[in-house]
Amino acid sequence: MVGIDDVARRAGVSTATVSRALSGRGHVAAATRERVEEAAAELGYVVSASASSLATGRMRNIGVVVPFLNRWFYTSVLEGAQRRLMQYGYDLTLYNLSGASNERSTVFEQFLLRQRVDAVIAVSLELSAEEVDSLHALGKPLVGVGGPIRGVPTVSIDDVGVTRLATEHLLSLGHTVIGHIGGDVDAEMSFHMPTNRRHGWEDALREAGLEPRPELYFPAVFTMESGYVAAKQMLGDPRLRPTAVVVASDEMAIGVILAARDMGLDVPRDLSVVGIDDHELAPFFGLTTVAQFPEQQGERAVELLMRELDQSREDEPANLQLPFELIVRSSTSRPRPEREPRD
Repeated sequence: MVGIDDVARRAGVSTATVSRALSGRGHVAAATRERVEEAAAELGYVVSASASSLATGRMRNIGVVVPFLNRWFYTSVLEGAQRRLMQYGYDLTLYNLSGASNERSTVFEQFLLRQRVDAVIAVSLELSAEEVDSLHALGKPLVGVGGPIRGVPTVSIDDVGVTRLATEHLLSLGHTVIGHIGGDVDAEMSFHMPTNRRHGWEDALREAGLEPRPELYFPAVFTMESGYVAAKQMLGDPRLRPTAVVVASDEMAIGVILAARDMGLDVPRDLSVVGIDDHELAPFFGLTTVAQFPEQQGERAVELLMRELDQSREDEPANLQLPFELIVRSSTSRPRPEREPRD
């Protein structure tokens, strides 16, 4: 049976170097790591998970907790996190909280506290102090995605800034009657994202000397269907109909485009539409959007977590703000002259 000593002899290095190179832990020169990996592959050597666990006290397994699995953002964050974890030699255990109402307490009070994961990534979950303390008490590092959590390193985007940028794009085209379809602020759960995105829309309008009109705000639940229904309500009264709309997610924005077309409106001639995400379907619908790069959020969360595990965290802000970018496609244009201005 091939052992670590055989790999060390083949690569011409010490067994300690082989261990560091194959575990992804500790510094190893790139050329040396490549030589060790080639030697291991030639000999058919595979690191034993149980042996590694005994030696390091770790399972090389990270728990990732998400509120939903049926939405593009969460699966994209997961894809980025899983890809980067593989590069570090870690497995991923997924905990999906979209079922029964008591699932969250079960996960945080039982599953994550067992010795089955080395650390935890919480995606779009505003954790309580008790949840954070229980994990930290057992020495399980924790990283969040979506917004600031006290005592926890996190990655997020500026939710006010993304809708401000989307609204400023429409203003630059000459629109002055701009609606907003966002999350339901009365039912928001974590990090006040619907409220923050509504604030971005309002702030951009006020900075342009325009007062946001409450009758042009419609709530939805971040699905294509809910965006379609909200758009039908918004566009149903020609006297109130905006010339443009900022939508808090691309899936809802696609619903808006479909609703406008069903009502005989041309996008963008009669209605300009901007979303947020850069969903994989956005290019197909010609959707102008603000890309938030969720895969990158997952990758950066893993990088922060590895530093926490290595206790080598650098001087970074507690909440790392990641970039976003306006991507202009065919769903936005200047308003029709006969429709502007409007009281």
